[in-house]
Amino acid sequence: MDLTEFSDIAPFNDEEASAALSRLANHPNTSWISRYIFPDKPASFLAELLRNIHTVDDFQTIVMSKAVQWVISTTMTEFTYAGIEHIKNLKGKYLAMSNHRDIILDPAIMQVVLMWNDMQPTEICVGDNLLKQKSVELLIRSNRMIKVIRGISARELYLSSQQLSKYIRESITSGHSSVWIAQRQGRTKDGIDVTEQGLLKMVDMSGTKDFVENFKEIQIVPISMSYEYEPCDIMKAREMLISRSQKYVKRELEDLESIILGIKQQKGHVHMNIDTPITEEEIIEAAECDKNDRYKKMRYAVDRRVIQGYKLWKTNYMAFDWVNNTTKYADHYDKADLEAFKEYIYGQMKMVESTLNQEELLDILLHIYSNPVLNKENFV
Repeated sequence: MDLTEFSDIAPFNDEEASAALSRLANHPNTSWISRYIFPDKPASFLAELLRNIHTVDDFQTIVMSKAVQWVISTTMTEFTYAGIEHIKNLKGKYLAMSNHRDIILDPAIMQVVLMWNDMQPTEICVGDNLLKQKSVELLIRSNRMIKVIRGISARELYLSSQQLSKYIRESITSGHSSVWIAQRQGRTKDGIDVTEQGLLKMVDMSGTKDFVENFKEIQIVPISMSYEYEPCDIMKAREMLISRSQKYVKRELEDLESIILGIKQQKGHVHMNIDTPITEEEIIEAAECDKNDRYKKMRYAVDRRVIQGYKLWKTNYMAFDWVNNTTKYADHYDKADLEAFKEYIYGQMKMVESTLNQEELLDILLHIYSNPVLNKENFV
């Protein structure tokens, strides 16, 4: 695959990654990160590793997989996954289309699962809003990250979407790499996982065949990430509450703060489900619809798998009963569970300014956890 026309968005190649990682080795934060990931090694251990890594694969194997496994072992009660056979049985590369609950962990966890199963990691689409710090850009573009350009004019967005669509399609159809992409721009903040139709249109715009063949050749595989305790839950609730009365403006480096919080926060049980790929029959059924309804039908096929594959936890059932003043799902938890959950929720609310409307904040926070139950009910 010729990457010349994609140089501004493509992940770093081995030579570029080696140079970028050597620069990162001298970053002042490298030593304390090293203490977290490699607690039994000297603080200089990570810097030395970075200076001696010469390929993207080595970086993922030696550093990133260790970092993600550290997150799993220290911030999760248990991590499980299912459905790996659905991509093992695929011929060729695929487009993993995932719900999006955490900025970094959703795709990072999938890469580790693929490595555990001796499968090639995917490349990962990431918004350029996360690349404002040069050190972050060096890190994630060395880690198979495709840059998704945002915050530009309509004309520029159209051209950028064309370039991204073409890169994704050529990566998959040429056998260069599978690709991970979130089902929507930005994280799901309200607990409702919905695929953006515009995303499906973007993917399709680079196709040179008919609708059916264009979607068949990219092999969409829906992915569901389920967290018992939602990463950055209170920050999501705060943003949604403020957005009700005014335009929410992110603080400088707020996205980076969310990345760090999402990594460090205790998550309880976490599950990843890899569902069956979208079938040719489903694509044909969508193709028979009017033009705009085609993408709606495709969206429904992805959403149904994401929601059905989402694993509900006690926190979801308790929040649903709490916010709806019912005992509908009381058989999924006991009194001690509910008391502990209430303590957790009220503790999270204390992490943001007390001047916010507490009743509304509580309602939003509970809906983050209860909406996945409603999603399941609506797709039964």
